[in-house]
Amino acid sequence: MANLKDLLQSADWKTEKHAPVIDAPDKAKKGDIIKVTATVGKQIAHPNTTEHYISSVEMYFLPQGEKFPHYIGRFEFNAHGASVKGPNTSTVYTVPEVTVSFKTDLSGTLYAASVCNIHGLWENSKELIVE
Repeated sequence: MANLKDLLQSADWKTEKHAPVIDAPDKAKKGDIIKVTATVGKQIAHPNTTEHYISSVEMYFLPQGEKFPHYIGRFEFNAHGASVKGPNTSTVYTVPEVTVSFKTDLSGTLYAASVCNIHGLWENSKELIVE
């Protein structure tokens, strides 16, 4: 049986449409509000159809020296073109992008994980320096 960590896939987001991109400052000051955006399909658009879509993105922050990450949030995307008329008949499609803000006094690593209904779990990370 595989462990969950073995199921997480990663790739360069510039060549892989499933890998989440983390946009956040490289540095912040203690007490500042840090705005973080996670986007799936930034360079190569994900199809986001009724049959093939990103269902969610989760974000975490692991402060340096701590064992466990802080769970920042889970964000679900539910409009993929389906309607009572059938698949891909709606004019409403969510875009798998989310922005969240948080504060910390410690440097650490931001993590984002996305879920594609066909291609599974994808992850990415970004270092954050707090001065």
